[in-house]
Amino acid sequence: MLKIGVIGAGHLGKIHIKLLKEIESFELVGFFDNDSFVREAVSKEFDIKSFADANELIELCDAVDIVVPTLFHHEYALKCLRLSKHIFIEKPLANTIDEAKELIKTVAEANVKVQVGHVERFNPAFIAALPSLKNPMFIETHRLAQFNPRGTDVPVVMDLMVHDIDIVLAVVKSSVKK
Repeated sequence: MLKIGVIGAGHLGKIHIKLLKEIESFELVGFFDNDSFVREAVSKEFDIKSFADANELIELCDAVDIVVPTLFHHEYALKCLRLSKHIFIEKPLANTIDEAKELIKTVAEANVKVQVGHVERFNPAFIAALPSLKNPMFIETHRLAQFNPRGTDVPVVMDLMVHDIDIVLAVVKSSVKK
């Protein structure tokens, strides 16, 4: 059984905690959030141990689910990777290209598995449509959801459009030209 912990218990973090509790092949060790009020509330809501120190949680885990604002992805991912912990990290991978490159290099050195939260590629509607998408010549995307201030720590391209880009790259069988 894989021991997993969650770093970040905001809106998405709580969803991750709820879902991880339902997966029998995981032992959810607990979660860390830097806000003591959030730790107390989420611990009660999900009947799960909270940690006041991220390092303590990371040490106890085989894998870590990183669900913090993008500005902190690099910091927590690096801590996990340096301890050879597998990670799931919400998208985008990092706040800057240099941070992403450092993480990618560290992943290779740590010899662990890393998954970035490009969840739309697992969307049943996309999976159902994929066999019909043979050679697309024109692709148009629209964001239909209303504005949500939750994701404003990064530009909309990194928060939402990255899903569209990921899907386009999965459909178009060609390298990016420019």
